[in-house]
Amino acid sequence: MQKRKLGKSGLEVSSIGLGCMGMSYGYGPASDKKEMISLIHAAIDRGTTFFDTAEIYGPYVNEELVGEALAPFKGEVVLATKFGIKEVNRKQVVDSKPEHIRQSVEGSLKRLKVEAIDLYYQHRVDPEVPIEEVAGTVKDLIQEGKVKYWGLSEAGIKTIRRAHGVHPLTAVQSEYSLWWRRPEEELLPALEELGIGFVPFSPLGKGYLTGSFNANTTFTNSDLRSILPRFTSEALDANQVLVDVLKEVAEQKNATLAQIALAWLLAQKTWIVPIPGTRKLNRLEENLGAASIELTSEDLRNINSATSKIDLMGARYPEELEKRTGL
Repeated sequence: MQKRKLGKSGLEVSSIGLGCMGMSYGYGPASDKKEMISLIHAAIDRGTTFFDTAEIYGPYVNEELVGEALAPFKGEVVLATKFGIKEVNRKQVVDSKPEHIRQSVEGSLKRLKVEAIDLYYQHRVDPEVPIEEVAGTVKDLIQEGKVKYWGLSEAGIKTIRRAHGVHPLTAVQSEYSLWWRRPEEELLPALEELGIGFVPFSPLGKGYLTGSFNANTTFTNSDLRSILPRFTSEALDANQVLVDVLKEVAEQKNATLAQIALAWLLAQKTWIVPIPGTRKLNRLEENLGAASIELTSEDLRNINSATSKIDLMGARYPEELEKRTGL
């Protein structure tokens, strides 16, 4: 597995990471803990060194799972987690008050079984707390040795610049794929200018770009896709045209749709590190195989030309969730 550096920070990770959220949260009932620990170990065996979780996944249980799985590999892997969302009366609310950040970091350190968190993201911007205050608190945690690097998730350009001015950001994590390309408009140019790495989550469009869904696909209430406008029956059907583009390239490259989608992301910038999630060994191996697929400049031009003609149906999030992004 090749390595990549996240921006100018010097933090080096495998070119493809592993998003661990779905193992215990967001996509139906949690999987068996022992099986997921085995899967994480299989990822390490195959060269993965970058693992992503968050306090709110569960809440807490995903951090506990990842902490247990990675305990034997301290110093060999890079562990990212997030603060800033808590559960109140079974609803998620943002909270990045300094005292809450300090409370969160202590809980995450304990659950992850580490003395310092490698990469600590603010999960969503808290409009009630100036980002300078958040950055200052994390800067203190870095000086105290509890955090090594920090980042923001789904933040807007102005917030990123202000935060970076207080203490340099190592990475920004936001959704990015052939299924959601808005980061190309302003975010990627700003990150390149500032020397900040980019970690796309949902690089396979929450599974859509694998070609596994059609108009008849349904999702349980415990699957977050059940509330997403892009996963209605009509949208699943209408957006198959994007899957067809991937199929054509995949056939030419003797690869899978997922591998082409991930290879496309890797080809955009050398400081982009996607974190596809999975619960299955065969999918893990498939995803990691994308790192060895080279798309030529002609391949990339053809993909961009074909996808530029596609107008995808459905919003990415319901309005309430979208309001929490890009602040």
